[in-house]
Order: sequence, then C-alpha cells, then structure tokens
Amino acid sequence: MKKLSFVIPCYNSERTIAHVVAEIDSVFLENEKYDYEIILVNDASPRDNTLGEIRRLARENPRVTAVNLSKNFGQDSALMAGYSVAAGEYIVSLDDDGQNPAAESLKLLAKLEEGWDVVFGRYEHKKHSKIKNLGSRINDWMACILLDKPRHLRLCSYFAMDRFVVDEMQKDRNSFPYIWGLILRTTERITNVYIDHRPREEGKSNFTLLKCFKVWMNGFIAFSVKPLRFSAVIGTLIACGGFLYGIYVVLKQILYGEPVEGWSSIMTAILLLGGIILIMLGLLGEYIGRMNINLNNTPQYIIRNVYTGEASKGETDHGGSDSGHSQL
Repeated sequence: MKKLSFVIPCYNSERTIAHVVAEIDSVFLENEKYDYEIILVNDASPRDNTLGEIRRLARENPRVTAVNLSKNFGQDSALMAGYSVAAGEYIVSLDDDGQNPAAESLKLLAKLEEGWDVVFGRYEHKKHSKIKNLGSRINDWMACILLDKPRHLRLCSYFAMDRFVVDEMQKDRNSFPYIWGLILRTTERITNVYIDHRPREEGKSNFTLLKCFKVWMNGFIAFSVKPLRFSAVIGTLIACGGFLYGIYVVLKQILYGEPVEGWSSIMTAILLLGGIILIMLGLLGEYIGRMNINLNNTPQYIIRNVYTGEASKGETDHGGSDSGHSQL
C-alpha cells in the first residue's frame, strides 16, 4: 500500500478547509490501494482563525498534520514547508478553497502509476475569476518563453508528484522558491490529465495581480537569465538605431545644409532612453539584490509549530528552514 501526502497551503481558509479535509477522507478512507496523510500549512493567515481551525482538525483527525509558519512567506514557500514534513511516496498539492474535487486526484495518481514523475491537472472548464484566468494565461506564456516549458503542457495548482521530484526540490535553497520552475528543472517526464473544477463556494479569492507579479519575478529571475539577455538585445538595437540616426543627421547637414531642429523630438528620445535604462538597471538590481539575500542564507520558510493529535514531543530542528518546531 503506497502512502499519499496531500499538501495544502492555507490562507484565510477557516470556512473552507474542513470541507476539503472531509472530502479527502470520504474518497480515501476506505481506499485499499493508498494510505494517506494531510498536511495543512498555515501561511500566517491575518484575517481569520485558520490556525485554530487546522489545529482543531489535527486534534480530531489522526491523519492531519497542521504546520504553522512564523510569518507570511507566500504560497510556494508554504508548499515547500509542507513538502519538508510530508512522508508520502506520492505528493498531491491542491488549493484550500474547495474548488479542486478530491476524487479527481485519483486521475492524477493513475497517471503517475504509468511512470510519469509529475502530473498536472488540466481544467476543461475553469471556474476561476477572469483576473485569475488572465494571470494564469500570462504566467503560462512567460513560462514557455523564459523557462522553456513545453507549449502543450498546462500548469495549475492541482498536481501530483513522485517522491523523487520532491526530494530533488528540497535540495533547493533559493530564498524565493518557485514550485513550477523547480519541477521543470528537475524532470521532463511531466504530463496533463483533464480534471473537473468547481466554482468557489465560500469567500473571495486571495489572488491579486500584485501577488501574480511577485510569483513571476520569483520564477523568472531565479530560473532564467533571459530577461538580462533581452535587455542587452534591446540596448544594442537602440544603440544601433541612435548611431544610424546620428549618421543621417550629419549627412543631412553636410549635403543639404539643413539645420538640426526638433527640441521636442530630442527630449522625447532622452526620456525614452532614460526610462529604458532605468528599467534595465532596476532589473539588474533585482538580480543582484536577490543574490545578496541568498548569500545571507535567508530561509524559504520558518516553521514555528507542527501540530498533530499526539502529545507534545518537544522541539526539533527541521531541514530546509533553520527553525525548530514542536508538536502538540
């Protein structure tokens, strides 16, 4: 019997996470093929009692482990924290809002059994908001360009992985983890399977374009130098254009005696070039700043506590986070 680990990052999910856990139990409790555990990671939810709810679930359900991070590190860091605790041969990641039917994980697992390392769900009819769908499309397009993602592959937050992939991901010490980038870097044996997607029943999505932008920055700066190469190409093209235009102006003055005019056009060119230079410097500064943060060994996450239904076992160090955690 293989063991599964369901890893679920939780953020403002006090009203939904119990339903997600109950649904997983209803699908797998009597399953003779898989044993399972459920890892709930509280990413320092600020507006509700998510921590209290996942602690309650851990007390009442022996298959649930509640992980509490010391501050908000973001979804990808929360997943990495969950993977550090997970013990399953297969790891399934899904959202905390109930939009991912637990029964659909059987399709992902069946595909893993065929020999794939990672299986992403692919929605036939997505029930996300228009803004989130737009962000997903842009993210997919940029992943193809900057991370060499196969164009036929669709990435989503509902996916299953073999233990091999998770172990390799845990070796990463980048302070800004990007789950999809780590997966694409680890293996090419990745595929999709069509799954259902439900509308959100409770609350509002925590997704914002600002959060999406932060995820893009984490992924593309940590896993690709193509933005720098693109900046170099743009700078070269502009320099060539400026050089050719300078030759044109000089020849025009020599051959036709026409004075050089156009204060407005000169100012426009200066502002345009200045803006482009500042953008490139900002991008370069982002790379250098993240290098400095990584050199300072800034952790991907810090686990404050791990709660189970067992009695306290004291504090122990946990790999990957330079932090201790206790069990209750």
